[in-house]
Amino acid sequence: MADEEYQIADATGRFTIAVKDGRKLNNISWENGRILLSNKRLILAGNDGKRTIRLSDVTGLSGREDATQSIAALSNYLSVKVGDDVIIIAPNDHEAFKTAFFTAMLGETVIKAKHPAVEGGVVQDSPWEKARLAVEPESLLVTLESGTLVELELDEISEIDTEQRTVDGGKRTVIEVSHVEGTTNVETHLTGTTRTCIFAQAFLKEGERRSETNVDLAPAEEEVLMALYSGVSPFSIPEFIDQDVETVEETFEKLIELDIVDKVRERREVTLNSRGRNIASEAMGDQ
Repeated sequence: MADEEYQIADATGRFTIAVKDGRKLNNISWENGRILLSNKRLILAGNDGKRTIRLSDVTGLSGREDATQSIAALSNYLSVKVGDDVIIIAPNDHEAFKTAFFTAMLGETVIKAKHPAVEGGVVQDSPWEKARLAVEPESLLVTLESGTLVELELDEISEIDTEQRTVDGGKRTVIEVSHVEGTTNVETHLTGTTRTCIFAQAFLKEGERRSETNVDLAPAEEEVLMALYSGVSPFSIPEFIDQDVETVEETFEKLIELDIVDKVRERREVTLNSRGRNIASEAMGDQ
């Protein structure tokens, strides 16, 4: 039945709150426990109790609500926005849980799709069709009503764009996915509810990030950048990523020199600027 609740994942790991009521927390306190995921709820159960989050209340990832800026995952944790809070979840098996999370958010969702919208650089007259989504570890499957199966493989995606277009007489956000099908460059266009577009693009953005690298950062430096992007207070980053204060401050200085962050105060307080947000969301490279 459509309303039946069923389990999707039962993982162990740790979790914390990075933003509470819209304010970044300076003291990050990790809690170890179970991370339970169904098609309706996310449950974080630790020694201090249990927090239940309805998936319908999850509005984005990494604190970003805009469908053009949401991202799928940063390093080995997911940064989930729930209202004015940002909850960071670090399951022990990150890849498996990430697939489960997007399955919960997108699996069996009905959307509209146009395929191919562009083939070999030539615009096609393919109609918009109803389609159903399914999530695989390395691809988003789109099954068209006509029976065609389109596999959007992350490794074959070169670019993701969004535009506001008229679909079925109304303005809709359209995700334009540029990818390779066989030996041909094609575009597949997807549209759905705002919420569906946020999470579909978040998942597909991973493919675009794999094909782009705009800065050369060491893994430890990427951790600092990703923590900033996820909403972690600069003062909490050493504890959050388990690095020495001096090492993190050196990374801050490098990011300032690369014009990725702006210095707010003389010591240990910086903020991502527009270039830094773009790099973090679109050009983190292959995670």
